Amino acid sequence: MHSKRWVVLGLALLNCFVWADEGMWTFDALPKATLKETYGFEAPPTFWEHMQLASLRIAGGCSASFVSPQGLVMTNHHCAVECVEHLSSRSMDYVKNGFWAPKATQEKRCPDMELNQLIEITDVTQSVKEATLNLYGLAFKHALNEVVSTLKKDCQSSPQLRCEMVNLYRGGFYHLYKYQKYSDVRLVFAPEAAVAFFGGDLDNFSFPRYDLDVSFLRVYAENKPLASPHYFKWSFSEPQEGDLAFVSGNPGGTSRLLTAAQLRYVRDHAWPRRIARLSELRAMLKAYSERGPEEKRTAATLLFSVENSLKVIRGRHAALADRNFFSAKAAAERALQDKVNASAEWKDYASVWTSIENIVAKQTRHAPEYLAVEDAFRASTLFGFARALLRAAEEREKPNASRLSEYSDANLPNIETLLTHKAPLYPKLETALLRFELEKIREALGVDHPFVKTLLGKDTPARVAARLVSKTQLADVKVRKKLWEGGAQAIAQSKDAMLLFAKLADPHGRAIRKIWETEVETPATKEGERLAQLRFQLLGASLYPDATFTLRLSYGQVKGYEENGRPIPPLTRMGGLFERATDFEPFLLPARWKKAKARLNLNIPLNMVTTHDIIGGNSGSPILNAQGEVIGLVFDGNIQSLGGDYVFDAQLNRTVAVQAMGIVEALDKVYGAERLLTELREASKTTPAAAPMPPPAPKAAQPPPPPPAEMPAQTQETSNPATQPPPLKEGAKPAPAAAGPPAP
Repeated sequence: MHSKRWVVLGLALLNCFVWADEGMWTFDALPKATLKETYGFEAPPTFWEHMQLASLRIAGGCSASFVSPQGLVMTNHHCAVECVEHLSSRSMDYVKNGFWAPKATQEKRCPDMELNQLIEITDVTQSVKEATLNLYGLAFKHALNEVVSTLKKDCQSSPQLRCEMVNLYRGGFYHLYKYQKYSDVRLVFAPEAAVAFFGGDLDNFSFPRYDLDVSFLRVYAENKPLASPHYFKWSFSEPQEGDLAFVSGNPGGTSRLLTAAQLRYVRDHAWPRRIARLSELRAMLKAYSERGPEEKRTAATLLFSVENSLKVIRGRHAALADRNFFSAKAAAERALQDKVNASAEWKDYASVWTSIENIVAKQTRHAPEYLAVEDAFRASTLFGFARALLRAAEEREKPNASRLSEYSDANLPNIETLLTHKAPLYPKLETALLRFELEKIREALGVDHPFVKTLLGKDTPARVAARLVSKTQLADVKVRKKLWEGGAQAIAQSKDAMLLFAKLADPHGRAIRKIWETEVETPATKEGERLAQLRFQLLGASLYPDATFTLRLSYGQVKGYEENGRPIPPLTRMGGLFERATDFEPFLLPARWKKAKARLNLNIPLNMVTTHDIIGGNSGSPILNAQGEVIGLVFDGNIQSLGGDYVFDAQLNRTVAVQAMGIVEALDKVYGAERLLTELREASKTTPAAAPMPPPAPKAAQPPPPPPAEMPAQTQETSNPATQPPPLKEGAKPAPAAAGPPAP
């Protein structure tokens, strides 16, 4: 990264402006004035209401949208690949060969998928603030748990609703998001993985790109396609460079509000640990995949997720390792501190940075044991089932305020959903993953640590893992459901090997978690509130908050960029796919594509880049033109965008998308998906009556050089600790073991 960029950033941190096209805006606080001033764009409230209701979130970590009035849903292939894998078998590999349902009756239900439609946002800040006023430590945490649980439970008036508390600006605002929940989701179309992820990890986070990373699903209600009055029409025209466009999706999490002390911790501790772990897990999965074709098939989705995460985190770590970035960050923070110290009005906030530094010191001390004990076993689905069953049985006996936060009454339906899904499990893979986890615990803590002795005794990780997986019955959904419904008595009486193992581990996990919550998590929340209050006094609440895996609007342009002095146009063409293809992976095209080449219009755009501000979780988001029509489908960012967790650069950061015309061309001439194409075309003939669209906005002139951007400093926010937002393109649903506070 260029040092000049960080000089500009240093100035930006002292101002309250944002870069052109920067921002992930909540739908109750859209930048309408900026859109009018910059692009001459205005739209009635119904335009934005329609966009909100046509947009969807995949509960496991991606975005999606309705694209027909019959419940048809568009998302990425990599966001639906877990469903595709679950529907596959040894004899029929839909991940490798693709899937298409020529008839409605052939659409297959995903064993484990939930879509969320945001239907209401309520500001509950006052209620939360009053409930936690002048409270500290565990008293603050218990009061917060109680008020959040009560508000969520009152909101969830039916099983078809999901309500989440969203913490914006790290305690500045608390909003309650109400979602319509759809769990009968069926697969309609998915291309072969080879063309959906053409170029593999080699091309990942790059451009030019030639991927057909798209899948279509359908939501059903009462065994019939859902009537969806809010959906996005399709654009059958090629976009032009400079065209205004919108992204409506669910960015998982950003860290643009971190302090310098918190960033140093991430740079020096959190990311190096994650990089080491993911590198070792990738090596293990690659070795496992080489055992045979079935091992390769069953490990493919997880391996994709791990490789993608590794690339994301390496990119973010590289951004933080840039000395000029930290110099600019530290200088801006010192200037803000000087401003606070010089004012009698703000002096009460002067200690907030020192307090956060002290919290970070405790975080540094406790994180290794916390990660190895309470945050362990994230790769093991079976252990996740066991711990969720065990803890739910115990926590349900307590008052809401005293429970582990993820087991509140309001969240129990979500835990039950995780425990009772019918997705297949693969014993060989589970054994390998559990062995990996046990080996990493022993390496991290040493053979003499009480937790290691409790888990292994004098046995080996390999033998313990093999015994547990072979002797547990938790792979059977009927067994899990019976234990869930039986509660504490059923858990106490069970002799299941994995449950007994979880009982051995649990006291150690609870002990380190109590330390973590008391000394790190709760104090950080309180200091975050103070820092948010200071920012509001200095800057007002006009800036967008960090991403929280909730619905956001980003605006931008279809626009190329320059890399190493070479101009990169915003569109790639179908012909480039065949020019890049070879006879070997990762550029090996499926046979049906080779046969279809003569029928294809090789000048049709296939992929494109835009200036939208996105992050992980935005995968599967529609890109819409000024009329609200689909022109693209977000699936990636360029390599420069990996630093977007901390700062947005409109000159270099680019969103990478599948272009709408390329999707249609492939459906028509490669797959012969006539039923799907007819549905898209018919849906685009008329505008949904409930959501009239505005007239086209005038094409925006190239904006002047952007003013310096305000980049506040604060920790990442999440709306629900049990569903941690993943990096870009990591769409796998977390196992129940992931329930708990964010990983340090």
